[in-house]
Amino acid sequence: MLYKQLIEAYDIIDSSHASGAKVAAYLKSIREDADISVYPLVGSQGSTDMLKVRIPGKNGKASGGTAPTIGLLGRLGGLGARPERIGYVSDGDGALVAIALAAKLLDMKNKGDDLDGDVFISTHICPDAPTAPHIPVPFMGSPVDMAQVNAEELSPELDAVLSVDTTKGNRIINTRGFAISPTVKEGYILRTSEDLLDIMQITTGRLPYVFALTQQDITPYGNDLHHLNSILQPATATKAPVVGVAITTETTVPGCATGASHMEDLDEAARFMLEVAKAFGKGILHFYDKDEFTKIQKLYGSLEHFQTLGSNK
Repeated sequence: MLYKQLIEAYDIIDSSHASGAKVAAYLKSIREDADISVYPLVGSQGSTDMLKVRIPGKNGKASGGTAPTIGLLGRLGGLGARPERIGYVSDGDGALVAIALAAKLLDMKNKGDDLDGDVFISTHICPDAPTAPHIPVPFMGSPVDMAQVNAEELSPELDAVLSVDTTKGNRIINTRGFAISPTVKEGYILRTSEDLLDIMQITTGRLPYVFALTQQDITPYGNDLHHLNSILQPATATKAPVVGVAITTETTVPGCATGASHMEDLDEAARFMLEVAKAFGKGILHFYDKDEFTKIQKLYGSLEHFQTLGSNK
């Protein structure tokens, strides 16, 4: 369970003074030699603190091994919408889960429980993000552009990505807890991974929930198309397979709402992501069928143009 890490991380980021440096200090208190980098990312509406944590596996690429590397990305606009709203907002849940996962994996390493593959965790820390109009409820905005965040979080070292994001401001997903997306790769929406469904059933003790995607959901922000939210934006900037882990509610809840986070839902999502990281590094979990992907590309060609802003004709 990750309740301890979630509570400790929440106490740090539920503050108007939250910063990447404070989160890094917390993680360093768990393991002093942790590979953590924090730096400001400046955008058109302000700045945020990028946070990156690399946790080497016993057979990972960082030590010359061959085990695959997974990226666990906490997506959000901001942790708070100050001064419009006081306190931590629902939109911060992606960052909270990512920080808790980093803390848990560092604690596991201290206890001798190393994963096989390297794990890369990233999010950003912004206590005062702007809000943005959106239907059916307002979005949390961000002081930086999505493309800037993608450029910082995604790299060729990643063999697969889980993107965790609050996804409550819609009528597409109508359950409390979390739901996963089909796998998205290079412009294709592929079938949902059976391996991920298996782990979801085990970690939740319930039948899995999968949320619907449209083609515009996997295109980059900035093309004036409607997007469910930013959960699949990493898929616009990598060749690696990407799956969204959506923290969800039965009702439509704005990302800028305070008092709208549920610890048990965050723990379920975090445990799921941790178990996926374990199995992926061992090579016993697959995000997609490589042979089928090769075949679909042969039949229908590349869809990488959906990873771009398209053309205005």
